Amino acid sequence: MIDDTFIRLGIFISILAIMIIVEQAFPARQLSTKKQAPTKTTRLIGNFGIVFISGLSARLALPIGLTGIALYCTQQQWGLFNLLNLPSWLTIALSLLLLDMLIYWQHRLFHKIPLLWQLHKVHHADSHVDASTGLRFHPLEIVASIFVKAIAVILLGVPAFAVILFEVLLNGFALFNHANIRLPKKVEAVTRLILMTQILHRIHHSQLFKESNSNYGFSVIWWDRLFGSYSAEATKPDLEIDIGIKEFPDAKDNANLLGLLFMPFKRKK
Repeated sequence: MIDDTFIRLGIFISILAIMIIVEQAFPARQLSTKKQAPTKTTRLIGNFGIVFISGLSARLALPIGLTGIALYCTQQQWGLFNLLNLPSWLTIALSLLLLDMLIYWQHRLFHKIPLLWQLHKVHHADSHVDASTGLRFHPLEIVASIFVKAIAVILLGVPAFAVILFEVLLNGFALFNHANIRLPKKVEAVTRLILMTQILHRIHHSQLFKESNSNYGFSVIWWDRLFGSYSAEATKPDLEIDIGIKEFPDAKDNANLLGLLFMPFKRKK
């Protein structure tokens, strides 16, 4: 049995370190200095704390992990790709493509279905978007997501290597497009033809309903273009976009770890 934990963790930490260094050197937006706003320390402890709990929850919910499921399916010859005689490179490419489209629709449904939005709003309630925001997902959302991906791996017969590669890419792109940076204008213009850039993803984190319900992709921009959810510009310039959720103002009790864990169960005032 392959344990990909250390492979993924090593790459994840490396990408995270790079994004944090670039954010510190060339920040696109400044953290709020309002009196009621959480301190940088409170916010980071909350964001990094919840990713630790989410990771632990996913491990407990599915001990063998997605890679273990993929290996078992290969052994049992379960799933579409195990029945088709396709070249390995094509199987891997199709697996990555289909899993990425799945995550796009999963993300979209977490916005559209009220019960799922209660979980996903923990991610959107962050009033400042940076690499740590890309980690800020409620444990129940992470557990739900891993079971959705597990079902896809079983039905498609996704090979273990494709599972590892997809998870590495998914985490890497989440850190990249949430990073508090702004690519040079010409580089951004070319990059956004293929990938979800920071500017495009900050539109998704806008407080405006129309804008937050666009640009769902975590990696490529194709799915948003194909399924009509692409938004090239916000109503305000990038520096002036109001980030977060209006019902959860930029307050300390919405940024600490306990606040994030209990946020889905809070009623609107």
